[in-house]
Amino acid sequence: MKAQVFNDGRKAHTTKIAVTAMSAMAAETATFPVDLIKTKLQLHGESLVSSRRISAVRVVAEILRNDGILGLYKGLSPAIVRHMFYTPIRIVNYEFLRNSLVPADHTLSLSSKAIIGGISGVIAQVVASPADLVKVRMQADSRMASQGLQPRYCGAFDAFNKIIRTEGVRGLWKGVLPNVQRAFLVNMGELACYDHAKRFVINNNIANDNIYAHTLSSIMSGLSATTLSCPADVIKTRMMNQAADKQGNCKYRNSYDCLVKTVRVEGLKALWKGFFPTWARLGPWQFVFWVSYEKFRQIAGLSSF
Repeated sequence: MKAQVFNDGRKAHTTKIAVTAMSAMAAETATFPVDLIKTKLQLHGESLVSSRRISAVRVVAEILRNDGILGLYKGLSPAIVRHMFYTPIRIVNYEFLRNSLVPADHTLSLSSKAIIGGISGVIAQVVASPADLVKVRMQADSRMASQGLQPRYCGAFDAFNKIIRTEGVRGLWKGVLPNVQRAFLVNMGELACYDHAKRFVINNNIANDNIYAHTLSSIMSGLSATTLSCPADVIKTRMMNQAADKQGNCKYRNSYDCLVKTVRVEGLKALWKGFFPTWARLGPWQFVFWVSYEKFRQIAGLSSF
């Protein structure tokens, strides 16, 4: 009897991981061009030669002119690899912790959900950080090409090999601290807000547990996650993009040094660079993810998230 219960639990756990990975890959593919635009906007201003104002429209035009339509998906492969680890770990861990802390007929407070959401995000991001690093650098490479510079990498595997060869295995976790800080804030806002908003919508009879409830919850979740995480995202992107020069020196010593230099040179508003592209991506990403995830769970015979 106990063996049967264990096998059923393991099967359900494996199914959750599989449907989470599929939903994350679908959402990532659908919204990746917006993420690319956001990254380029956040990196703009690092170079002293980048004095002219730049907009999302100009970024898109530049990508299409230099790389064509496929340029909008440069760095997609490491992004997919990242989400095969990152999203299942954070989503499944969050649900496990949430259900373990309270009985089935009770709910956690919003603050408790925020904490376990943040913790789940930190664990997932530490595991997925190397793929995130490669994604950021490949996205930044297209910006270098548009400036007439030689791209550093010719593909995801080439990026992994060169980073390990020049910066060591530890180089794959460069920027992991701001990365973890961002993951904590994103998941604190995203998971807790989606979970809490969904229950609020259903319990107050605004909508049943269907696509309407999932859409409303994902919109609120995306906005809160973007507001909380954007400064950490800017710092994370710049820390991960920097590569050591021939003398082994880097532009930023640590995330705090990056924060200070960014604010000093570009002002406080620079910490929210790429806010609207980030929100424009998180909103659709969460819509695609949560709607498909809830549907896949239903098809697989699992309860609602």
